[in-house]
Amino acid sequence: MTGDVTWTTPGQTSADSLPIGNGDLAANVWTESNGEIVFYLAKNDAWDHLGRLIKIGRLRLTLKPGLLTDAGKFEQKLSLEDASVIISNENTAVRLWIDAHWPRLNIEVTSTQPCEIRASLDPWRTAPRTLSKGESAHSSGLNGGPVAEIAAADTVLRKEKQGVIWYQRNTESIWGLTLDQQALGDLKAEGQDPLLHRTFGACLSGNGFKKKGDRGLITAKKSTSATLAVHVHVAQTDTFGEWLAQLRAAVDSTSAPSPADAWRDHVQWWTDFWGRSGIEVEARAPDWGHAAMISQQSNWQRYLVACCSRGRFPVKFNGGLFTADWGLKDEPFDADYRRWGGGYWWQNTRLPYWAALASGDFELLRPLFRLYRDQLPLAEHRTQVWFGHGGAFFPETQCFWGTYQPANYGWDRTGKEPGDVTNRYIGRLYISGPELVALMLETYQHTGDTALLQNDLLPIARAVLKFYALHYPNDSSGRMRIAPAQSMETWWEAENPLPDVAGLHYLLPRLLTLPPELLSVADLGAWRALTARLPKLPLKMTDGQAHMLPAERHEAVPNNSENAELYGVFPFKLYGVGRPNLATGRATFTQRMFPDTGGWRQDALHAALLGLTESAAFFVTKNFNEGNTTSARFKGFWGPNYDWVPDFDHGSVTQLALQHMLVQSVGDKILLFPAWPSARWNVKFKLHLPRQTIVEGELKDEQLVNLKVTPEDRSRDVVNLLGRDKNSASF
Repeated sequence: MTGDVTWTTPGQTSADSLPIGNGDLAANVWTESNGEIVFYLAKNDAWDHLGRLIKIGRLRLTLKPGLLTDAGKFEQKLSLEDASVIISNENTAVRLWIDAHWPRLNIEVTSTQPCEIRASLDPWRTAPRTLSKGESAHSSGLNGGPVAEIAAADTVLRKEKQGVIWYQRNTESIWGLTLDQQALGDLKAEGQDPLLHRTFGACLSGNGFKKKGDRGLITAKKSTSATLAVHVHVAQTDTFGEWLAQLRAAVDSTSAPSPADAWRDHVQWWTDFWGRSGIEVEARAPDWGHAAMISQQSNWQRYLVACCSRGRFPVKFNGGLFTADWGLKDEPFDADYRRWGGGYWWQNTRLPYWAALASGDFELLRPLFRLYRDQLPLAEHRTQVWFGHGGAFFPETQCFWGTYQPANYGWDRTGKEPGDVTNRYIGRLYISGPELVALMLETYQHTGDTALLQNDLLPIARAVLKFYALHYPNDSSGRMRIAPAQSMETWWEAENPLPDVAGLHYLLPRLLTLPPELLSVADLGAWRALTARLPKLPLKMTDGQAHMLPAERHEAVPNNSENAELYGVFPFKLYGVGRPNLATGRATFTQRMFPDTGGWRQDALHAALLGLTESAAFFVTKNFNEGNTTSARFKGFWGPNYDWVPDFDHGSVTQLALQHMLVQSVGDKILLFPAWPSARWNVKFKLHLPRQTIVEGELKDEQLVNLKVTPEDRSRDVVNLLGRDKNSASF
């Protein structure tokens, strides 16, 4: 499969690892120079008492005779089609895979000769440790405050007969502190601390193995085949004993499928996953391998997101579940470390989820929507306490339960009101609410999922739009004046920032056309009234051509380097191919203040949406060929860029651009090849669009062949833009 990776030499550290996962549990797997197989395990909900998402543990597998003996060809291979890593020589093979349906890593050893197998926990968190100054500043959101930033130690059960069991249990928590700090302490009585008594750990076990000390297992006798499993469990329980009983029950479960059935079901899940969508690019002439790399990286990006996005929580943009010992000169920290810490940052978290739509990976969106739906009561309460009115806003950077990260909110509250956020980069940044609604709305348009609409989209849309309606007064003309405000992190003193204004202009007409039986009279009245108050989009005429501004007014010197003016192209698609005034969008792109690509920068995506074929192709090629700047051996581990390794933003922006170069949906129209360099690349593709539509086809030597549209009646909506004038707003 395009994207499989085969290495014929071992590595040295986790920087030489390959990724496997099931969306909830993941592992970095590598072989060291002595032939030992090592892997880090990480789980989607293993939050420590400081609110950091950390590793479950590290394990080591040793075979005698070893994999690097004179047995012949050594190989380690990542197989994308079944999400497994196989490490082998001519006599012995070790397959590692994480069950698509259970939080369990499986290790299968087969050999032509009897061998001794040892498996052991390889701990590094052996004693409590105070985070270093640099590590703390970047990793927790607690720096500079009263919390003792001490990383806890793992505990290994002694004389455990069932296998090797280890764990961490949170005996304290920062949850209550964050509520008290942010004037929300009254919620403690009615809420449940999501960190306290959270316990995470695992059991290493295997038939035919015996204990070797408290941390290891060894084959009772040499064997030609053996199977081990690592069962991982995370839960909040009143006592440790309850958690331990749950883990033991999972290990002994009679309801678990047999190994053969589990493997069959696992393979079927991944077969279905890869069958849903795909993009395969082929160069029409020698291109230094760029087209092949684009196909490979596209599959890697989708795979990494799937490995991290089926658990209780959304993917962490800054490393996901694949943080490792990257050995960066200025950040030589352990695998629990990630830049920007355990918080969720909306501008970074959102990007993998937008890309999931065209891939048809709707299951992966659920944790993101659940996170914000669960936070809604706190968000509404905060709005009332801080500002004295209804509605809800969501912070740009937040703990997973919904409060600001404490260091961003600000420890020193002298002379400050509750709503005064110290970190000015995010102090009045509320755009996450409108964009979340836009993402939910587009997901509903793709799936027709009325449960999503009723349970998540409408409650959040009502609260977010109510916040804007009540938070900002009218100006002298009777229009809303969004001020004081900011335009992304770049402009801190803004009036009528383009992202917020564009978001409201984009959302309200679309919400008002939802099925009328699902909207209340109050919804219709409130949204029509808000529509009548909307400020105009901030535009400027230059040489007779309009272009968008970051805000109607803002300070002279930028504080960051985001192109806030292009939020009218993405995520709020007011300007683009097939839409009115394409020239306005293109002029904005041409005059953007910060032309650049890589990381979260979105020039590639904006160019694709605007039909700028050469620019889009250039940025996609550059991103997918130059995104890895660390010592990571697996080149799908992009970064660190602005985030960490792997950088999920870098791959997601590029994936989004590639999708939109091929297909865009505008109203009922399906626009094929709005920004595709057909003279340079052939392509096979299968992508998902609104109205539960799937478009599958092949472009071969500038001719469209084998086009298939499901359902068939959507074929009449297809517009092939090859050789056509893209400046028209009506095709």
